[in-house]
Amino acid sequence: MRSDYWDQPAFETIRPRRVLAPIVFNSPHSGRIYPARFMAMTRLDHLSIRQSEDAFVDDLFSRAPHLGAPLLRAHFPRAYLDVNREPWELDPTMFSEPLSDRFNTSSPRVAAGLGTLARVVAENKPIYRERLSLDDARMRIEGIYHPYHAALQKLLGESLGGFGLAVLIDCHSMPRVGRHGERAAPDIVLGDRYGTTCATPLVDLVETVFTAAGLRVARNRPYAGGFCTRTYGRPQHGVHALQIEISRHLYMNEVTLEKNAGFDAVKALLDRLIQTLIGIDLLALASHGARIDRAAAE
Repeated sequence: MRSDYWDQPAFETIRPRRVLAPIVFNSPHSGRIYPARFMAMTRLDHLSIRQSEDAFVDDLFSRAPHLGAPLLRAHFPRAYLDVNREPWELDPTMFSEPLSDRFNTSSPRVAAGLGTLARVVAENKPIYRERLSLDDARMRIEGIYHPYHAALQKLLGESLGGFGLAVLIDCHSMPRVGRHGERAAPDIVLGDRYGTTCATPLVDLVETVFTAAGLRVARNRPYAGGFCTRTYGRPQHGVHALQIEISRHLYMNEVTLEKNAGFDAVKALLDRLIQTLIGIDLLALASHGARIDRAAAE
């Protein structure tokens, strides 16, 4: 089966002219190029199908390459393929052929309809009119998923080889938590798989940047980090991974999916975060628990 992205890149690595720090930014869910064949297969309209997007997250982190760190971003949408899942995490009810034991068909994500090929978007809306073929799944997973992760692994390997350390910042957005005005609802959720994928002082630094800007920050609840964080975060081997979830209400209208008046302020804050991470001795911070310079973070 010919790739739905045969005539355009499915994802993109944006490299700085000079790499200044061992950081890799990854935006796997902000893709917004919807193939015509896929749109013909869905029962959803153009706005409903976009409800799973981490809309504009790649824009929010777009200064990273200008400041000295690479950015990997998807152009394919999350509703089409989710690279923050295992490669063959598939729902058997979605396919016209039976799935063998080689597929992971029983994970909680599959049960929720959010496997490697999602069955639903937000609010449990079914995506497809009819069942898919396994050839379709292979085209997406073998043709896009595996190359995407190969590109991410290459970037992390380059950082590790060049600096003795690699830090993956996995960039995401989340629906507003606590829609009824709870004061304790977080604006930012940092996920490090409960302290297992990233050195705590590094997470502390990131949290300090956000709290200094007046934002409420939570750790690991309700998002502890997905497949990318869990798979690549190996602090004992010099690779740290931290997932950042940004509440969408801060920078966009969650109904119309348009940027709101807060977008520029959030982008400026993330520029400050990137500059802070690039300007600090991450190797010392990760290895020895160096004390955080709060003034630098602010």
